Amino acid sequence: MNELRILSEEANDILIAGHIRPDGDCVGACIAAYHYLHNIYPEKNIEVYLENTPETFAFMDKDNAIISHTITDKQYDLFLALDTSSPDRLGEAQKNFFRAKMTMCVDHHISNRSYAGHNFIEPDASSACEVLYGLMADEDIDFAIEEALYIGIIFDSGVFRYSNTSKKTMEIAGTLMEKGIPFWNYIDKCFYERTYTQAQLLGRTLLASMRVFDGKCIVATITRRMMEFYGAKTEDIEGIVDQLRITKGIEVAILLHETDEQCYKVSMRSNDYVDVGKVASYFNGGGHVKAAGCTMLGSIHDVINNLTEQLAFQMK
Repeated sequence: MNELRILSEEANDILIAGHIRPDGDCVGACIAAYHYLHNIYPEKNIEVYLENTPETFAFMDKDNAIISHTITDKQYDLFLALDTSSPDRLGEAQKNFFRAKMTMCVDHHISNRSYAGHNFIEPDASSACEVLYGLMADEDIDFAIEEALYIGIIFDSGVFRYSNTSKKTMEIAGTLMEKGIPFWNYIDKCFYERTYTQAQLLGRTLLASMRVFDGKCIVATITRRMMEFYGAKTEDIEGIVDQLRITKGIEVAILLHETDEQCYKVSMRSNDYVDVGKVASYFNGGGHVKAAGCTMLGSIHDVINNLTEQLAFQMK
């Protein structure tokens, strides 16, 4: 414990970064790491870069004083990569990662190949925030850190519903709850609350979905035209694939998000026996056994056909 403090001791310029299209675990880990290091080393230059901050999690950086959405070519003494399975997932910060004097990665993706100089990878953990908590000394964790860690844990564990939730996950969450954070508010605000735009997009997506493999796999597509019609942002898609997953009788849920002409971001979830991480890896993506994704090129029909061809090897 306290590895985060020890590895940061000799670094004066530190950059903390997470993956492209950051989610609750990514934002939470970055915010928690920032506060932890800033509290211990107030004299150091500590910066946080994220491609964007989803509106749902913006309250963790109330004054926009922590997270930056722009980055320079500066060389840092320490680059801390959080919740990021490979360097290319760092987006614009990738160049800074390779230039940094020392690198450190804290992650829970099974596809992570320990690409940093110092790696703390726990594929069985619920979230990057769970792994990060284990690298901190309890006496140095304040309210802002507790808040960020708890939000990251509930996001990637689906409020403790996903199979990646363990006894350790619950114990850590319980410890954070005992410290007095309004955990009930975070669950509603970050997980269940939807804007009207998000509700409309969800409804339209469900309406246009289809089932294959004798009803065991559900597939839905969100086109650029749909996004434009509803005035939706990328973050408004969050949670839709999980809604597809809980459809009765479904083993695999697939959500295709059209990001460009014949280019789709694929999100996959499974409930029982299918390893969607294996399918994602086949298409140069990654993730976990029951939650994974990739990017695919081609027509919507080609993408669906290619995905189902690989899924067929596992479907019962």
